[in-house]
Amino acid sequence: MKEYIVDKTNNKMRYHDLPGKDTPILFIHGLGCAGSFDYPEVAAQTDLINHRRILIDLLGSGFSDKPDNYLYTVKEHANYLYNFVQDLKLDKFIIFAHSLGGAVALELANKCRGNMETIILSEANLDKSGQGSSSYEFGTYQEEDFVNGIFDEVVNENSSVNSMWASTLSVCSSTAISRISKSAVAGAEPSWREILYSLKCKKTFIFGEKSLPDDDQIELERHMINVEIVKSAGHSMAWENPKGLAEAIKKGILYA
Repeated sequence: MKEYIVDKTNNKMRYHDLPGKDTPILFIHGLGCAGSFDYPEVAAQTDLINHRRILIDLLGSGFSDKPDNYLYTVKEHANYLYNFVQDLKLDKFIIFAHSLGGAVALELANKCRGNMETIILSEANLDKSGQGSSSYEFGTYQEEDFVNGIFDEVVNENSSVNSMWASTLSVCSSTAISRISKSAVAGAEPSWREILYSLKCKKTFIFGEKSLPDDDQIELERHMINVEIVKSAGHSMAWENPKGLAEAIKKGILYA
């Protein structure tokens, strides 16, 4: 694992950088997750093995630093990732992003349009979070209440029904989860959906088969966005069908 100094206070983002001669793929994880946990098996699949694969843990998640005084908004994550890809000298790269990580990815893509070869999103946040989503639930609590009790309750409640997510969520900063969730509820201007539609690079959106039907499938196809479906998987497709997800990512890369 490698580390990248994010700011003047020496906060560090940690990441895996797996070698490959083909266009680099930057993997951005979702809420309460970590690239180091979610994507090694996906990245190891035959379809992606020739690509350079960069698996990050966003600040506040996984093995990265978790400063309490950080803003943790969607835009702030995109800002340091922009510096990161510039420092890595990624002249052309692919972004794969999941769930709320998709909002971060779209803000990043908007900042480096000339470097984007492809953006591939799996069940990503395109609009501000609404009722029924975890980010809406977390983001509508007072931060103090969430940090000082509700966060632990959420981890405990999910330890039996969704143990994989509970395990990654448990090592996240509760402050970071609260703040990025509030950012998701607030949304952005332009919206993440508007950014996606305006990008000139190749674009793919991935659904898990178990998440369908979804009205957005028709809407995205209407905007000429390639749609792929991962069989035998729902929202947590990286864990449920890593081979199928890798195949869908590869189809997005090859989509003409």
